[in-house]
Amino acid sequence: MGRITEHPVLGETIKGKEVTFFFDGKEMTGCEGEPVAMALKANGVMIHRYTKKEHKPRGLFCAIGRCTDCVMVVNGKPNIRTCVTPLEAGMVVQTQDGVTALERS
Repeated sequence: MGRITEHPVLGETIKGKEVTFFFDGKEMTGCEGEPVAMALKANGVMIHRYTKKEHKPRGLFCAIGRCTDCVMVVNGKPNIRTCVTPLEAGMVVQTQDGVTALERS
């Protein structure tokens, strides 16, 4: 999949080195500094969280940090807007369920 080269809020994206990160326990790769949401999309991940009341899936929507559809648990912290959070090597990203990480069986 292609990557965003110019973000409307973050500006021009300079492709960083390839790094490893973890999504729901699975090792994935992305470009250092790109938005976490873009690295996930490039790896085929479209669902970032489930709503608290009705458990409905949400994913990337506005891509500029204004809505909360892309929030996830990042390095143990919930409600991180992944569309404006730069990817770092070793990041642990988890699908958010309401306000916590989704329990995987």
